[in-house]
Amino acid sequence: MHSLIRRTGAVIALLSSSAALAAPRAESALECGIAADMAVVAHSLAREEVQRAKANAIMARIYDVAQSERGQALMKDILDAAYVPTAAAGGTSGQTFAEDLYASCMSSDGNMDAVLGRKL
Repeated sequence: MHSLIRRTGAVIALLSSSAALAAPRAESALECGIAADMAVVAHSLAREEVQRAKANAIMARIYDVAQSERGQALMKDILDAAYVPTAAAGGTSGQTFAEDLYASCMSSDGNMDAVLGRKL
């Protein structure tokens, strides 16, 4: 747990130090890992049919992205992908979503559009 908190803090520092981008890209393997972790949480919230507004608040609290436009944009993109109606109704598993996101991120210099822009 302390490791996750430290990792999250490191990512927030990285995310908040960069200029805002139209489509957030991870800038390191650590950021790809945090995005994958966000994917598992977002998928779980969607699968449990947690209202989107509440899911946004939960994710923002877990990942402390309030001070980072990039962090907020990435979290929104991940939640948008997780809350696609077909995802909550069955779609892929949270683990598969996270693995696909991480693999895409690592193989494309941080670009996760291939996963976040498609239905699950």
